[in-house]
Amino acid sequence: MTADAVLTAEVSAPEVSAPATRRDRVRAATSQEIIATARRLLVSEGSAAITLRAIAREMGMTAPALYRYFGSYQTLIHHLVAEIFNDLSDYVEAEVELARATLGTDRDQSDSTTVGLMTACQAFRRWAIAHPAEFGMIFGSPLPGIDLYHEDPLMECGRRFGGIFMNLFVELWRIKPFAVPADNEIAPQFREQLARYRDLLGTDLPLGVLQTFLRCWVSLYGTVTLEVFGHMRFALDNPAQMFELMLTDLAGLIGLRYPLVP
Repeated sequence: MTADAVLTAEVSAPEVSAPATRRDRVRAATSQEIIATARRLLVSEGSAAITLRAIAREMGMTAPALYRYFGSYQTLIHHLVAEIFNDLSDYVEAEVELARATLGTDRDQSDSTTVGLMTACQAFRRWAIAHPAEFGMIFGSPLPGIDLYHEDPLMECGRRFGGIFMNLFVELWRIKPFAVPADNEIAPQFREQLARYRDLLGTDLPLGVLQTFLRCWVSLYGTVTLEVFGHMRFALDNPAQMFELMLTDLAGLIGLRYPLVP
C-alpha cells in the first residue's frame, strides 16, 4: 500500500465517536428549530423579516441567547441557505432517480442519462415555483452584508446542487458526444474565463464543453427565474409552454430532440 493510499484510508475510515449526550441532543434540536423558525419567517414575511429579534420572539427566547447556537447573524443565514440548497438537491436527485428507474432496464445508458438530465431541469422548475421565497434567498439578490460565495464549508451545498446538472451533462457528452466549439473558436477573453472555471472545477474537460454547459444553465436558470419572480406576466399568465420551448432549444445544443421520443 502506497503512502497516499494509507493517508486516504486513514482519512476515509469512519471515526468511532461517543454517543451524543442529552445536552448535545438538546442543543442540536434547538439549533435546528432556530433555522426552521428563520425559514418560516422567510416564507411568511420575506427575507427582511429574518432578524435575530424576530426569531427569538417566535421561540420565546432573548436575541442574545441565540448567539449560544450561532456565533453571528451571518452564520445563521449560511446555515439557512445550506438547508434550503440541500432540500432542493434532495428533491431533484429523488426525481431523477425515480425517472431513471421508471425508464426500465431495456433502455441504453444514453436514454437513461437524457431522461435524467431533462427530469432534473423540470424538477428544478417545479421546486422553484413551489418555493418562491426560498428560491429568492439562494438565487436572488443576497441579503446586505451576506457573502454566499466566500470559501465556507456550508457553501459546498451549492456545489452539490450544481454537480447534479454538471455530472449528468458530462455523462451524456461522454456517452453520446455532441458538437462543441474548439478552443480556437472561442473568443480569447471568454476562453480565459472558461479556463479559470475549469481550474476551479478541477477537471480536464474541453473548454467548448464548459461553454455549452454554461449556455444551457443560463437558459434554464434565466427562464425559471423570470417565471418565479413574475417577470413574464407582461405577456404570459402561464409560462409553462415557454419553459418547454426553452427545453427544446437546450436539447438542440446537446444533440437531442425534445420532447423526448419514448
